[in-house]
Amino acid sequence: MLYRAFVGLVDRLPLPSLRVQRLIAVAVILSQAGISVTGAIVRVTASGLGCPTWPQCFPGSFTPVGVSEVPVIHQTVEFGNRLLTFAVTLCAALIVLAVVRARRRKEVLVYAWLMPGGTVVQAIIGGITVRTGLLWWTVAVHLLASMAMVWLAVVLYAKISEPDDGIAAVQVPAPLRWLTALSGVALAGVLIAGTLVTAAGPHAGDKSIERPVERLQVEIVTLVHLHSQLLIGYLALLVGLAFGLFAAGITPAIRTRLFVLLALVLAQGLVGVVQYFTDVPAALVAIHVGGAAACTAATAALWASLRTREEIAAPALSQTSVR
Repeated sequence: MLYRAFVGLVDRLPLPSLRVQRLIAVAVILSQAGISVTGAIVRVTASGLGCPTWPQCFPGSFTPVGVSEVPVIHQTVEFGNRLLTFAVTLCAALIVLAVVRARRRKEVLVYAWLMPGGTVVQAIIGGITVRTGLLWWTVAVHLLASMAMVWLAVVLYAKISEPDDGIAAVQVPAPLRWLTALSGVALAGVLIAGTLVTAAGPHAGDKSIERPVERLQVEIVTLVHLHSQLLIGYLALLVGLAFGLFAAGITPAIRTRLFVLLALVLAQGLVGVVQYFTDVPAALVAIHVGGAAACTAATAALWASLRTREEIAAPALSQTSVR
């Protein structure tokens, strides 16, 4: 009943073209990836408690207030990150409105509704992170949830680009699809290990002496080696996948996505090496998080391209029927 009423209201909106739906889907991807980068900026500038309460910034105020205990720069950075949540929410709402109005297939609708749903979950995780004083594992969960949202947003874009009345088309043999899925699992392991490195590293998100942020009590060098070994394993899977895809024969779209993904992973590895030998400078942390989002998006794009929906070709008219 409520959903029908919602659809009735949405039907009063202009009908969005496929191009408009795609543009909104791109905005969803960029907003989900962008907020993970701004979150990293909050952490490396020690602005994690620039707004010490949630959902308010300070008790009795949703905006920063002039208090000597919290530097203005920290308030500004943290509040700016919170403001970006509105952009994420707006993009999530717009994609739902667009696909509902366009009467897209159920699969597209499900992925679209995951955007506002995931945004709400992220906001709750962010609130828990603040209220626990930036407890390391809450920060880790917050980043991992962002990466999951980036993955879902990329798959949503791919689904939107496919025709609703098309037929399923498997582009590569099943073993290669499973190998791609395994590379996604390996990527998840790399991301988890990366959050552990951050949890034990120098950027706690806040430098308060009165309320020191609890850190992961594990030797950081050990975690760095774990992170790097998992990255090597992930890259090895991708190289093996590349040989398998070329042996089986792939479309230009899959080839492009594969090359982009390999380039991003190599670049991400290079950034990690530079970080290690330069004592983890703040700027490279934000770049590394952005690279993680890019690798996640590229892996999701490759996965989505292996099984698509294609237009049903109209049967050619015979000479007899023409006459």
